[in-house]
Amino acid sequence: MQEHFTDTIFYQIELTAKYCKLLGAQVFEQLKVGFTVEEYTILDTLLAKQELCQRDLAKLILKDRANTGKLLDGLEKKGLIRRRLAIKNNRPVKLIEITKSGIKEVNEAEKRIRPHYMSIKEQIDNSDIARVGELLEELRKVLKESLTIQI
Repeated sequence: MQEHFTDTIFYQIELTAKYCKLLGAQVFEQLKVGFTVEEYTILDTLLAKQELCQRDLAKLILKDRANTGKLLDGLEKKGLIRRRLAIKNNRPVKLIEITKSGIKEVNEAEKRIRPHYMSIKEQIDNSDIARVGELLEELRKVLKESLTIQI
């Protein structure tokens, strides 16, 4: 008997991701954080990795360059990031830097949202969380090898 897509692990992961996204949006809205989950993801990525251009950032967050650019424009207008011209691989690029204000905003948001995701995490055994993380990483590696991403 053929398995339905809705019976697969792929659908279960997609559904779980949607719940995570909805919960994140709800928490950010309730706490009036001042930016969206997508913007927070960019800011957090910029804190973790230095010297990123728009293309490199887009690859990391799996968004196309146009949407990444729109998000960056909004963050720049809010004074949370700045872009500076640099040369990378003999080509001019704009490197993205998080501003001091951006760092402060991310840290304050982290303090406010942490209790929300920790309360969910505490409902699941730590060893299960670790194992799920390992399995998802394995699956991502396999998927990444099978996928052509054009960003």
